[in-house]
Amino acid sequence: MLKLKKHTLLIFFLVLSVATTGVLIGRLSVSSVSAEGEGYEDLRTFTEVLSMVKKHYVEEVKSKDLIYGAIKGMLNSLDPHSSFMTAEGFKEMQVETKGEFGGIGIQIGMKENILTVIAPIDDTPAARAGVKAGDKIMKIDGVSTHNMTLQDAVAKMRGTPKTSVTISIMREGWKDLKDFKLIREIIKIKSVKSKTLEEGIGYIKLTQFQEQSAADLAAALTKLKEEKISSLVLDLRNDPGGLLNSAIDVTSQFLPKGRLVVYTKTRSGEKQEFFTNNSDYFTLPMIVLVNQGSASASEIVAGALKDWNRAVILGTVTFGKGSVQTVIPLSDGSGLRLTTAKYYTPKGRSIQGTGIAPDIVVKLEAKNGEKEHPVVREKDLERHLKNEQTDMQEEEKETAPMEVDEKDDIQLQRAVDILKTWNVFKEIPKAS
Repeated sequence: MLKLKKHTLLIFFLVLSVATTGVLIGRLSVSSVSAEGEGYEDLRTFTEVLSMVKKHYVEEVKSKDLIYGAIKGMLNSLDPHSSFMTAEGFKEMQVETKGEFGGIGIQIGMKENILTVIAPIDDTPAARAGVKAGDKIMKIDGVSTHNMTLQDAVAKMRGTPKTSVTISIMREGWKDLKDFKLIREIIKIKSVKSKTLEEGIGYIKLTQFQEQSAADLAAALTKLKEEKISSLVLDLRNDPGGLLNSAIDVTSQFLPKGRLVVYTKTRSGEKQEFFTNNSDYFTLPMIVLVNQGSASASEIVAGALKDWNRAVILGTVTFGKGSVQTVIPLSDGSGLRLTTAKYYTPKGRSIQGTGIAPDIVVKLEAKNGEKEHPVVREKDLERHLKNEQTDMQEEEKETAPMEVDEKDDIQLQRAVDILKTWNVFKEIPKAS
């Protein structure tokens, strides 16, 4: 299963489901894993501790619980995108890519070891209750989230539709925690939304990269072309990513067949390339909107279109997740999400920790004293992988508005203004 996904934190786009920011490219068989080799002798210490706990701990504990806990701790020492999934969690992850699952509708991540809301999903229990980006989730059903893993937090917030979960939130400016009692729903993520803007400018919003996203995008493009659009705005803002093959198929709709979209490289230097696979593609002028919430698959698409000079990239620097996660099914039905490679744009650039820099920088600003939330990118996550091509410099902390009305969306307005001018120049007769 290919999966690629962030938004603005450890981004497990856990839509409570919570979809992840990762690029999951394929599976390794559990039979390919060996317990022997380097470090094998060190397992003796582990078995000694396991035996002592089983024999002498003050309360009886199950071996499986101890071993699962040890595995989680081991993966917790790696980068923020590697994780262990129980059998139930592994099944949930597979369901996520379908774009429909049970939950409360938020993207979450870890910031300074605190469970933090990246963004609520539109028209979900969390959004309707007033949960905001930047909110810190301190308790789930009364249980402290201190030292709770991201996966454990997801497991607690997911559940059967029509059941409730209470999250206790601390927000900047608040003195006390506030409880939000949310009723779980089936969260359906429609990954493609489209409309026609003024003067025949098409607009497509891609919210994440699911199995059906490329097909839905193709349908949206067909509909817009029937409406005689002259140019397009592709909005990838706050899109945390999704499936790698979906990112390839989406990019294929804007570039000729056979163009390099992205390549991956493992620790050993093994390289795998991914090319456009279309028979037809969209050729009109286009602008791609990105921001700090555009991650992983979004960055692959934006990076390819930028490197091939196919589109103008407008907005703010993207999240900067340039790592690949491979899903490894384990023998007892559980699963491992392990970072196995880094990915690179067609020009060979790693965006790990640095992101895609827009061609035109346009920053959203809060209006009328509205609050802003701190911007969190890959480089802000604990244990993030370093970029071997460049040193990641400390930068002044950014903030972004909690919400922006369409009338105040200066990024979209700037894109429209540029495309209007583009269209005007296109209509000027050429000199004979």
